[in-house]
Amino acid sequence: MREPRVGVYPGTFDPLTNGHLDIIERATHVVDRLIIGVAANPGKDPLFPLDERVEMLKEQIALMSRGNGRYVEVRAFDNLLMNFVTGCGATIILRGLRAVSDFEYEFQMAAMNARLNDDIETVFLMASERQQFIASRFVKEIARLGGDISSFVPRQVHDRTLQRLGLRVPKLATVGT
Repeated sequence: MREPRVGVYPGTFDPLTNGHLDIIERATHVVDRLIIGVAANPGKDPLFPLDERVEMLKEQIALMSRGNGRYVEVRAFDNLLMNFVTGCGATIILRGLRAVSDFEYEFQMAAMNARLNDDIETVFLMASERQQFIASRFVKEIARLGGDISSFVPRQVHDRTLQRLGLRVPKLATVGT
């Protein structure tokens, strides 16, 4: 019997988008155990604190189907990605690609990581057609400028994002109103 394939999907997830969830769902078909690594990354000046980003991910993972028998967990980290990956017992880093422009940066990062530890493989997953254009930085900018982000993020993340920005959260429509 082979060892279970353990993979890490790292990111800041600020905020978590439907594109992230698409990659997470598809990553569970590549590995037996998926660890979502939420990077502290204070250099990116995150909108949400680390603990809240972890909480939002855990909420959404709980809602996802576990029908494929894969195990998913969420962990925060604030160290070198390769140290986090080896500390998790993982041998695969999963990265999502949206466009060709993502590839150059991701390719350089994968090459650097391979130099640090050539026992860790990087696997790229293309974002699905419906999610290719979604980026957290665009979601935040659209929300800040009063645009509708509801098709880019889960409902709970939508509401938290608007609250975090000090914007009014629209009430859900009810039947018969």
